[in-house]
Amino acid sequence: MDQFVLNWIFIGATFAVYIGIAIWARAGSTSEFYAANRGINPTVNGMATAADWMSAASFISMAGLIAFTGYDNSSFLMGWTGGYVLLAMLLAPYLRKFGKFTVPEFIGDRFYSPTARMVAVICLIVCSVTYVIGQMQGVGVAFSRFLEVDNTTGLLIGAGVVFCYAVLGGMKGVTYTQVAQYVVLIIAYTIPAIFISLQLTGNPIPALGLFSEHTASGEPLLARLDTVVQELGFAEYTGHHGSTLNMVLFTLSLMIGTAGLPHVIIRFFTVPKVADARWSAGWALVFIALLYLTAPAVGAMARLNLIDTVYPNGTAEAPIAYEDRPQWMATWEETGLLTFTDANDDGLIQWYNAGSDSFAATAEERGWAGSELNVNRDILVLANPEIANLPGWVIALVAAGGLAAALSTAAGLLLAISGAISHDLIKGQLNPSISESGELLWARIAMAGAIAVAVYLGLNPPGFAAQTVALAFGLAAASIFPALMMGIFSKRVNNHGAVAGMLAGLLVTLLYIFLHKGWFFIPGTNSFSDADPLLGPIKSTSFGAIGAMVNFAVAYAVSNSTEEPPQDIQDLVDSIRVPRGAGAAVDH
Repeated sequence: MDQFVLNWIFIGATFAVYIGIAIWARAGSTSEFYAANRGINPTVNGMATAADWMSAASFISMAGLIAFTGYDNSSFLMGWTGGYVLLAMLLAPYLRKFGKFTVPEFIGDRFYSPTARMVAVICLIVCSVTYVIGQMQGVGVAFSRFLEVDNTTGLLIGAGVVFCYAVLGGMKGVTYTQVAQYVVLIIAYTIPAIFISLQLTGNPIPALGLFSEHTASGEPLLARLDTVVQELGFAEYTGHHGSTLNMVLFTLSLMIGTAGLPHVIIRFFTVPKVADARWSAGWALVFIALLYLTAPAVGAMARLNLIDTVYPNGTAEAPIAYEDRPQWMATWEETGLLTFTDANDDGLIQWYNAGSDSFAATAEERGWAGSELNVNRDILVLANPEIANLPGWVIALVAAGGLAAALSTAAGLLLAISGAISHDLIKGQLNPSISESGELLWARIAMAGAIAVAVYLGLNPPGFAAQTVALAFGLAAASIFPALMMGIFSKRVNNHGAVAGMLAGLLVTLLYIFLHKGWFFIPGTNSFSDADPLLGPIKSTSFGAIGAMVNFAVAYAVSNSTEEPPQDIQDLVDSIRVPRGAGAAVDH
């Protein structure tokens, strides 16, 4: 069967399932729309949470990041999974016990401050919109490659599907749709990995194949990969190339940023009991681990396969001729995500690290005039089955999986935005007496509006959209996470401290990111700055941890210099932390 037809069958079938679930699980109340009526089984919720979290970044980008950088980017795995440990131990059960629908609502009630609630709403919307841009761009790329439609059409189709199950079903419909999307994406991710692991190592378990013997060379696979990348002037794949301090801060920023992302936190409001929230986080870790344990193997094996494609004779001195390139390269060239420029007019594809001083003499000796192949790292997972010559149905399955990952996270983000607007802004501030049916209508209107904005930004992304991934984590880490932690574990932090802390963490993080990324216009230069990190080796992607420390310090300093919170608020903190019915210890 033609590959194009296979792609349509697999993607069309999964879309039909998503829409069918939305019709079946249509929300009829605000409780169902915001929290699925708090009736989701913790195992089911763990699977839905995993799908909500494993976005296009996890499914498409993460293996590419690891493939092109190696060991250093294992910090993504440690940070993102570590964030769920923090959620399970420090946040999820307590927030569920509080019994509200949204994160800003908890912050507003705990710190008895509408201002605190509004600051949380702003942070939530900025974080969520940043993420949505990436998801919608991923949808457009996947559609344009596998269904041969233009980016605009692809975005509109994806938005239409999200509209059907998110606007109709709310959290209830999104939850069960995300369960289906998790099944699709995990199968789509692991089946190609199993095939490729068998091809390269004979081991059907990719995570074990990564540490097995490379069949063709007889060397350990990672040793073989280290050899071939260094032959081309790239850094050792298993080596550590950057600052240890920056890596530690980056991992910590990802952890507390993950634990502070509102679209993840609201998933724990959907379970029946407080204990179920902790179990949900545990199950989410299990389901996430199925993909995250496979990702390093996918990245390493894809990098090795890609190099072997360009240098099929096993030596860096004999690259493939451009006219003999495999069909998958020609296909991806049409998307613009893989390009070739014949710098020395010899008709051969040279791909190496042109920026390596140690390799410059070797390149000159071979007559190479620059690296001629540019591969967007985001295509590796999607192109992996084609690179390995896997069957057409596997390619179609990967296409469906990539779209499932992007759409599942987009729906969760849009739901968080909708709740912030309808519940925290309209009901919480503008019209507290609004009826339940009116609030539900506004929730659906807000969701539809958020989808429209997401489509617009996906079609017209800011010039720095790819760089703002760090902004979402930085904002969540520096503003929301500390506020939640202090709200749960400190009776002394008051409304003044919370607001001052959130604003301080938010502003200092924004300032550092904008300076580091060069987004501030410098008068007299007619250009944007391109500043180095302001604090030694600490990059903007790692600054969220510093921003969180600033938040904590300012909040405690201001709180200790102002009045204590009212007694009823201190009692509220006790009621959140202490199990119902618990009393003082008794000496016998």
